Amino acid sequence: MNILTLDAGGTNFVFSAIKDGKFCGESIRKPSNGDNLDLCLKTIIEGFTELSVASDDKVDAISFAFPGPADFSKGIIGDLYNLTAFRGGVALGPMLEQIFNVPVFINNDGDLYAYGEALAGTLPFLNSELLANNSSKQYRNICGMTIGTGFGAGLVHNGILIKGDNICAGEIWATSNRQSPDFNSEEGVSIRSVRYFYADFAGIKTEDAPQPKDIFEIGTGKIAGNKQAAIMAYEKLGRYIGDSIANMITLFDGIVVIGGGVAGAKELIIPGIEKELVREFNKLDGSKNSRLSQRVFCLNNKDQMADFLKDHGKTIKIPFSEKRIIYDSEPRCAYMFSEFNTSGMISMGAYFYALGKITAE
Repeated sequence: MNILTLDAGGTNFVFSAIKDGKFCGESIRKPSNGDNLDLCLKTIIEGFTELSVASDDKVDAISFAFPGPADFSKGIIGDLYNLTAFRGGVALGPMLEQIFNVPVFINNDGDLYAYGEALAGTLPFLNSELLANNSSKQYRNICGMTIGTGFGAGLVHNGILIKGDNICAGEIWATSNRQSPDFNSEEGVSIRSVRYFYADFAGIKTEDAPQPKDIFEIGTGKIAGNKQAAIMAYEKLGRYIGDSIANMITLFDGIVVIGGGVAGAKELIIPGIEKELVREFNKLDGSKNSRLSQRVFCLNNKDQMADFLKDHGKTIKIPFSEKRIIYDSEPRCAYMFSEFNTSGMISMGAYFYALGKITAE
């Protein structure tokens, strides 16, 4: 199958062609022109046209990620925050079907990111590593979180993308967070929040704070600045992320993989995540509950990864029998900042989603 994909961001559109599960040629990058609807639509048409012309084979489908709100099942885009020209409902999918005469599938980027990581990224990698280490454990559930200018997530169970009745499953950005109960989680889990945190810790105005990349370099001692404020800013971001990871693992019980622009600062973020995951809840009788039922590993930590890959099972005897059975008594989950390119995983998710739809017909 030869499928054309697009990762649509608020600033840039990245077009790719994927054939038989592999990227074909170079991706095409174009400015989104999100404040001008006609120009934005023409950019999308041009990008897919260039991919189509460059392809040696016929195009079987177009499948891509686009921001919401949207009726993705009908290919209709609603009023977007990052692409402000989309207002009142734009039938983007039907337009492309008429122009290119192929099926067109549009989905949320968080969903497609999770789908790509589930079928071609972190999940198959981890399961293969577990097998290589003679572990009896295999994972079927994954939550893909994307953290950049916003906070999104997608859920996949046993190769099936969980979308919900309104295609709103995984809208993690709108969940609450106990770090700041009056704000939704996205206000603390996004690149932009780092500047607010830094300004607060440094005692300066937000507009005077450095950009997040510079704050990371201050925190790692690469450039001058308030190093303690930088470290604390990213640790606070980590606590927000950790709270969201804990909530997701509690409800979904699987691997959490994190992608997006924030991943480059993981060395400063992980300490905050770790503190939040071991934080306890109070009980009415004065005792405490563990935050999670599972033991959670950080797979970006080499020692924790090695422990996670071990076979934790033991054999026990079946009563009134000489037979034995493997028993793994420790529930285990994990999170990690992905080693795979986020845009590439979104495109892979789009490819596999279209492939599943076409082959099912």
